Amino acid sequence: MTAATTRVSFSEVKTLVGKELGQSDWIEVTQERINTFADATGDHQWIHVDEEKAKDGPFGATIAHGYLTLSLLIPLWTALLDVDGVSTKVNYGLNKVRFPSPVRAGSRVRLTGKLAQVEEVGGGGLQLTADLVVEIEGEDKPACVAQPVFRFYA
Repeated sequence: MTAATTRVSFSEVKTLVGKELGQSDWIEVTQERINTFADATGDHQWIHVDEEKAKDGPFGATIAHGYLTLSLLIPLWTALLDVDGVSTKVNYGLNKVRFPSPVRAGSRVRLTGKLAQVEEVGGGGLQLTADLVVEIEGEDKPACVAQPVFRFYA
């Protein structure tokens, strides 16, 4: 099943508050992606990069960094919501983040979510607060539950 992106104009964003935005397509979290993230951040902990040692570790395989999972919110979020008439999008912050379940290398994840709040901000912008969940294919518990805050400017 291919995900459908919710599309609205900048002036219609507030009409989406409280509504489910659907789900993104699944993406695979490969060992190569995990290794690249480890190189970029300097976090080479064995549970992420040592496939042999990780087989005997607490998760039975290497796992993605929590912050790698968090970083996937951006491309997955973009697949959920497209707002016409936006010239600039800014990641403003996070109200809360939790990582209930690890993402094992080779797993597939997708994003579901809804807009929790939309507020006007200076400069003609809108501040969007979203309730997002990164699901792991075949798992009961999500990989990440987060409430990011974005600012969109026309």
